[in-house]
Amino acid sequence: MDKVKSISPKQAMDLISNEPKSLLIDVRSHMEFLFIGHPVGAVHIPWIDEPDWNINPHFVRDVRQLLLGGLADDGSGTQVPIILICRSGKRSYEAGELLVSEGIGNVYNVDDGFEGELDEHHHRSTLGGWRFEGLPWEQC
Repeated sequence: MDKVKSISPKQAMDLISNEPKSLLIDVRSHMEFLFIGHPVGAVHIPWIDEPDWNINPHFVRDVRQLLLGGLADDGSGTQVPIILICRSGKRSYEAGELLVSEGIGNVYNVDDGFEGELDEHHHRSTLGGWRFEGLPWEQC
């Protein structure tokens, strides 16, 4: 059985560059996605979202919709990479485990997430993460 593969933000960017059909899915809340920023080209499918902060019961269905119609089929029968990202890599890993348990393979988790872990001053984006690595991102 497949399992979620952990990769660094730079490895994720390399994978996206080498596999143009790969899917980068940002699983953070709507507020995080819009106001903190997100990787350029990321599709937003929240794993847990406001106002109730419950797990999205449609998460797997929403990911499957992206895969329908051959949009993410490389023609070899192997599913293209699905790369999940959240703030620090924890929610996206949980989301990835669910995808794998539902039969979706080739799932990657960006282990430092978009902002990385907290530093000694309780700040993010100072120790690691997509933004820390200087990878392309945008903000609304």
